[in-house]
Amino acid sequence: MRRGIPIPKIDPFLVLLGGMVLAASLFPARGVAAEGFEAAANIAIMLLFFLHGAKLSREAIVDGVAKWKLHLLVLGSTYLLFPLTGLGLTAIDTHWIDPLLASGLLFLTLLPSTVQSSIAFTAIARGNVPAAVCSASLSNLLGIILTPLLVSVFMHPSSAGGGGSSTWSSVRTIVEQLLVPFLAGHLLRPWIGGFVARNKKILNPVDRSSILLVVYSAFSAAVNNGIWTRVGVADLGVLLVLCAVVLAVVMIANFGAAKAAGLSREDAVVLFFCGSKKSLVSGVPMAGALFAPAQVGMVVLPLMIFHQLQLFLCAFLAGRWGKEAAAIEAARAGASPGLPLGAAEASAAAGALGFTIPEPCMPGVVTNLELLGRHAAILASEGAT
Repeated sequence: MRRGIPIPKIDPFLVLLGGMVLAASLFPARGVAAEGFEAAANIAIMLLFFLHGAKLSREAIVDGVAKWKLHLLVLGSTYLLFPLTGLGLTAIDTHWIDPLLASGLLFLTLLPSTVQSSIAFTAIARGNVPAAVCSASLSNLLGIILTPLLVSVFMHPSSAGGGGSSTWSSVRTIVEQLLVPFLAGHLLRPWIGGFVARNKKILNPVDRSSILLVVYSAFSAAVNNGIWTRVGVADLGVLLVLCAVVLAVVMIANFGAAKAAGLSREDAVVLFFCGSKKSLVSGVPMAGALFAPAQVGMVVLPLMIFHQLQLFLCAFLAGRWGKEAAAIEAARAGASPGLPLGAAEASAAAGALGFTIPEPCMPGVVTNLELLGRHAAILASEGAT
């Protein structure tokens, strides 16, 4: 029986994010309440990065470090390709939307990659998970320093600086709130790592609740300063299109880079997911440190839209690629008996028939054999249903 095209499910977290924006729009925190929410959000973010440090195993880092070419491609996508794309679009769209929203669009392109979702999607798509752990973690650690520096270089001075404070002051705030807790958690991993691993269901909500707190606090300040008198439906539509363009450009470029670099399928999956995503977890607190409180809500609005787009599309692609990888494995396991798979088997089969496959042709032959095996496995599975 044929199945329809799989439709990715909507992450409940995306609904909660929208709920926080609505709650802040209807009931914004003011005065002492606003200060309390801001303090709670800062504590939650520090706890979040502490737990991230405790969850990251040194074995995963060691296993992934050897893939230096892959990591350079991921960092190049995150900190070169993304910013260049953002600079190009913001140079074009300055007359279409509010300048602060354009700054937010550029800001999201300067952020590090995601960690948890990049690793999760790599695992679903059957990519190189240890390399994904290393790439995503390295991107986030470097982003603590690189993102503030990139903001100071590429963004207008009046937009950055959190109410007149210097770039180095912002870097110090980020280091204190993100890097120090992360390192503390990682150093304490020998004593608390087991507890963290055993209590994932209890600790995982810290990720989302901390972001929800920050979003509510940021949008409360933005609403108090008249965000919805400046941002209309047309602005949101333009933002959606621009975010989609950024995502499409980077994804297509990463496909091409993986092919040009000769990456294996597993490593190409890592480049795609780690190199095409931006972190809401890191971006929201960084925006709070780098921008004035009244600006944070508008600055993170493009990031929230981009976050939803990347999760929706990556969930769809990861599921599809995972099924294709499973079909290839089934073919290798015998779903297509007698079909040579891999360069060694193809060369041996050709020799048995009395000819030699030229070396330049071998990659294409291997790819076509894997494609035949995949289709055979799919047809076999459909015939059994």
